[in-house]
Amino acid sequence: MATGRLVEVYLDLLSQPCRAVHILLNATRIPHRVRTVALRRGEHRSPEFMKLNPMMKVPVMVDDGFILTESDAILKYLATKYDVPEHWYPRQPERRARVDEYTAWHHSNTRPHAAKVFRLEVLIPTQTSSQVDEVRLVRALSELDDTLDKLETMFLRRQPFLCGDDITVADLLAVCELMQPVGGARDVLQQRPQLQRWRTRVQSAVGESFDRAHAVLFALRDRRHARL
Repeated sequence: MATGRLVEVYLDLLSQPCRAVHILLNATRIPHRVRTVALRRGEHRSPEFMKLNPMMKVPVMVDDGFILTESDAILKYLATKYDVPEHWYPRQPERRARVDEYTAWHHSNTRPHAAKVFRLEVLIPTQTSSQVDEVRLVRALSELDDTLDKLETMFLRRQPFLCGDDITVADLLAVCELMQPVGGARDVLQQRPQLQRWRTRVQSAVGESFDRAHAVLFALRDRRHARL
């Protein structure tokens, strides 16, 4: 049962987990207020923010004084507490366990491997005014390819979404992570028709909230295209 107060979320939409939270809130129309925390300006190190999260990371959620600081926990809390369609985080034990299975795997596979590609191709060269380390990038892309193989063979197989016939919070975490290299004008799913179809299904399921969450990333991509 929801309270009458707005959920507050502290986000930087260049952050993949922040986009997942943003999409869920907007796709399910949970009343909320976004507080922007610009990581590039060091706002996550401010004394005010560190009172909310001493780890200095986003996203952070505040719901009537209750604070959560991990995206996985935030997504599952919102889907459990608020009146959203049950498919987001199913109550049936086996179906819920499938979501938990993916989200546990996500943090040591999809998340670090996709993020590393973006870091090597965009963040490090931008921050250090250096050229892309092609050797490290090729290695990172190979590691990501192994993860994409597993997404196809372990999770998607013959089902439309990662954990079954309906979209869940697992799909949001995964798609936002795999979109991150787009900021460097790289579509890591370009040669992956099965994963492309899955991404299209996710976009269709959440509607305009997908593009709203990714607008900052798309702008980064467009600036990069203009320089190439």
